[in-house]
Amino acid sequence: MSYSPSLSSGFTFAKNRSTFISPQSGMCSFCTADCNGTCEIAQAAVLGAQTVYPMTTGNNQIASEKDYPIDFSHFNINGRVFGAQGVPETYEDATIFNVDIERTYGTLNPVKMAMPLILPALIKLNWEDYFAGAAMAGITCVIGEHARNNEPNLKIKNGKIVDFPLLGKALDSFRKYYRGYGQIVLQCNIEDAMLGVPEIALQKYGAEAIEIKFGQAAKGTQPVIRLKDLDTALKSQQMGNIVHPDPSDPDVQKAYKDGVCPNFYSYSRLPLWTKETLLNHINNLRQLGAKNIYFKMAGYDRVDIEKVLRIASETKVDMVTFDGAGGGSGYSPSKMMNEWSLPTICLEDAVIRICKKLKAEGLPLPAIIMTGGFASEDQVFKSLAYGDGQVLGVGICRAAMAAAMTGQKIGEQIKSGNVPEQYKKYGSTVEEIFTDLADLRALYGVKANKFSPGAIGVFSYLNKIAFGIKHFAALNRKFNLDLLDKSDLIPLTAQARDLMLGKWFID
Repeated sequence: MSYSPSLSSGFTFAKNRSTFISPQSGMCSFCTADCNGTCEIAQAAVLGAQTVYPMTTGNNQIASEKDYPIDFSHFNINGRVFGAQGVPETYEDATIFNVDIERTYGTLNPVKMAMPLILPALIKLNWEDYFAGAAMAGITCVIGEHARNNEPNLKIKNGKIVDFPLLGKALDSFRKYYRGYGQIVLQCNIEDAMLGVPEIALQKYGAEAIEIKFGQAAKGTQPVIRLKDLDTALKSQQMGNIVHPDPSDPDVQKAYKDGVCPNFYSYSRLPLWTKETLLNHINNLRQLGAKNIYFKMAGYDRVDIEKVLRIASETKVDMVTFDGAGGGSGYSPSKMMNEWSLPTICLEDAVIRICKKLKAEGLPLPAIIMTGGFASEDQVFKSLAYGDGQVLGVGICRAAMAAAMTGQKIGEQIKSGNVPEQYKKYGSTVEEIFTDLADLRALYGVKANKFSPGAIGVFSYLNKIAFGIKHFAALNRKFNLDLLDKSDLIPLTAQARDLMLGKWFID
């Protein structure tokens, strides 16, 4: 059998015409000369190199389509009958309402979170409600890299950004609802740093935390974007991007005028950090006023994972988010989203084994967050349990954005009098239909009734995840998340058992 999808994909809306598929190639086993061209090969024959990337980005989200041979579904959750750890063993105390799911992290500046979740980096789609909902839920969220590309009023002077109004708006989306829990973090890639984004964020717009990236999300390489003409290529180059071929080269300009110039592509630089440059960068960020420093890492080679964790320990980094295969964003090559890096559960296994090794050496560790394909409370609980006390929380990205978008859409329908059929039994107004608004009013007062339905949607979705985690914890008679460990999981397959026993990786 093949774990990879056929040459039919939501990345491009490519479709195999035949129901007969060759498993190894993914092609139709019966490929005919009179086909009108619907599969990935046909698209590439017409659109060429640009089909390396998803063709359906924009107002959409894209995620891995590969059915990995092991994931969190290979485990069931254990349950216990006797005892109550973390609370007095009484009927009144041993309830789901007394499960402590708060988390605290931070080496120099402690940050409290109301639940063991973060919203990883995004700056697309309904990002205002994404950040606002995080603040309402009391968790940390991250503004994505390249946010400057979304700023129509960006001003650059002498190679540095001097005005970036969208950044202030993004930060305020969270700060407006901040209630003492969580933090909004600005993610910066190497080009953001070169253009001075961290400086202007910290000194002009009041950002307090910066996340440093080690690659394009979980996908390892930076995006390549086809540019339609010479003018667009020159503007991209002026923004600090690498453009190939060089649009400022007179020979290239002549070739363009003569109609023989190849396609222009902008390319975001690969990070080429060393330990020394990272140390200097982190020291500089702290001198500029950064209270917290974060790392974003993916399922790279285990030697690199250990090196990043050692640097994080030495530099007192507050949190490292590890992004495994199975998630997605839509800005990475299609095949890379399917075929690159460690699946999330395998990445977590590698990370926690390295963490235990470093802890045995007496090294202080940053908070560890796992992300990559999480959408429900059972998956979150399994990750926390598998972490054996090393994993502080889980990042939920695409699913939280889905909540932001659907909350907004359903709210608009309700306000227009077009209540979706499945919600009519709950009422006819946002206040009646969005049932967890009661919890928001308890936190913010009646003004919560005026909150954006998209943000209410994010809060409600995260509230559901948190409520579900409490049920699983109580089921195991553990009323504090620090008590979770692998004994709370039941491996269902040989692959899962091998992973638990440390026999999965080939050393």
